[in-house]
Amino acid sequence: MSSSHLAAAFASILIATAPIAYAETAPQSRAPGTSAAVIQSDQIRASKMLGSAVYDVQNRKIGHVKDLVLDRDGQVASVVVDVGAFLGMGGKYVAVGLRDFKTDHNRLTLDMTKEQLKSAQNYSLTNPNTGAGTSTSPVHGGRLGSGR
Repeated sequence: MSSSHLAAAFASILIATAPIAYAETAPQSRAPGTSAAVIQSDQIRASKMLGSAVYDVQNRKIGHVKDLVLDRDGQVASVVVDVGAFLGMGGKYVAVGLRDFKTDHNRLTLDMTKEQLKSAQNYSLTNPNTGAGTSTSPVHGGRLGSGR
């Protein structure tokens, strides 16, 4: 085999294996001893968080998660907690930072009391001036909730 053929064969092998090498170095969350990407112990699924009860450090129920508000970068800007509602009435929404929540024993805990949350500023999930929170689709791209 001539050196030009050898160089071409070597280049072909490098090109063919480059995506494999890149995929191996791409950052993914992996459980120790497995090759599958899995959720980590310091992460929580939005589907499990929505509607979940929120407790204070004395293990008293102080509300439940109503919604998650995302910023343009896809980060959770606020966790909206429904506080003081009884049978869906009389409560108010309060925005709490995601970092304020502790997840222990599959429970959401805040280092706040129900009274502190009740005295916090009310949070509205819709903005009457801009219409934010009422749209079902983003300005550009696909429709939210389309299941794709």
